[in-house]
Amino acid sequence: MKKLEGGVTAPRGYRAAGCAAGIKKNGSMDMAMIASEVPCVLAGTFTMNVVKAAPVLWDRERVKEGSGRAVVVNAGVANACTGKEGMDYCAKTAEAASAALGISPQEVLLASTGVIGQQLPIDKILSGVRVLAGSLSDTIGAGNDAATAIMTTDTVAKETAVSLQFSDGSTAVIGGCTKGSGMIHPNMCTMLCFLTTDAAISKEMLQKALSAVVPDTFNMLTVDGDTSTNDTCLLMANGLAGNPPIEAESEDYRIFLKGLLEVCTTLAKRMAKDGEGATCLFECDVIHAASKEDAKRLARSVVSSTLTKAMIAGHDANFGRILCALGYSGVEFDPEEVSLRLESAKGSLLVYEKGVPLPFDEEYATAILSENEVRCIADMDCGSYDASAWGCDLTHAYVDINADYRS
Repeated sequence: MKKLEGGVTAPRGYRAAGCAAGIKKNGSMDMAMIASEVPCVLAGTFTMNVVKAAPVLWDRERVKEGSGRAVVVNAGVANACTGKEGMDYCAKTAEAASAALGISPQEVLLASTGVIGQQLPIDKILSGVRVLAGSLSDTIGAGNDAATAIMTTDTVAKETAVSLQFSDGSTAVIGGCTKGSGMIHPNMCTMLCFLTTDAAISKEMLQKALSAVVPDTFNMLTVDGDTSTNDTCLLMANGLAGNPPIEAESEDYRIFLKGLLEVCTTLAKRMAKDGEGATCLFECDVIHAASKEDAKRLARSVVSSTLTKAMIAGHDANFGRILCALGYSGVEFDPEEVSLRLESAKGSLLVYEKGVPLPFDEEYATAILSENEVRCIADMDCGSYDASAWGCDLTHAYVDINADYRS
């Protein structure tokens, strides 16, 4: 496996574009399109929020029913809680893309992000679709434009790609881009994620791979404890790599799964680091837990803790907050067996060992917690299972951003 430059246009046969359709008040790019030269096998995961946006309902049917060729995304308006009109606008958008690209409306997937409870400015959306269709390109820059255009409160575009070599020597690429900075506490995946691959793989195995990877990547990510109405993760496979089709849990499937895990882990960590108002990525690694599920629940509890997030923002090694978060996770463990370590590029510091607090240099601890990537390692010493979760610190800027988000 090898890291590549770019994102959704890195695999063979994909083009992308971004444009400013006038949806955002600041005039920045706010619409994106990703398209394949040939029909793609589809896989997807979606929000578990009972309140689901119109494009989520649209995409669930598309993924269930068949193949796809293109994704149209808008930022600025979520098209959530919009009733029949919102669904009608999904159909109109798909029809516009169909006409512009010469494909079926049923091959068009949709995604929206932004303010909930507002209707899409459909004239701007339809005009944007035509502009996007006319400017599609397979360049790295075009993929970056798409990743940039889907941003809302994100401060950086998030994309990555890897190259894989299968057992027969053939190669394939997996690329992806995400957006997500706030309202992130996924119960299936993330805010919006678009993954492309040129690997030849069956629909069943593609969905199996995505469903296997999401719980350990995007489901281990949190910024603020809010699960969005629009969470969507779409994976498209067009088969242009020409590898022997993956139709079972073979060695090639495991190679593909490893690549997909790498892409999704990278994107999840980048979203956590770019959380609204955040100054650092905060990772919790739980080791030696009694079960995999216990390890995951413990790690997520720590990165979700408001007090722990504030502690990281203040660069204060008040590790009792971490112990508290472990304790209310719902997992049974012996507190007298737990040890805690804080790490960053500045060093590593054991602050709590086997139920006993250790003396430590407060200035050194502050230096460790002042880096832009900080890790807590919680050793439960009661089993052989590990898990990692990713979050960020909580600063005053988070409130500033969300207090007047609509304006």
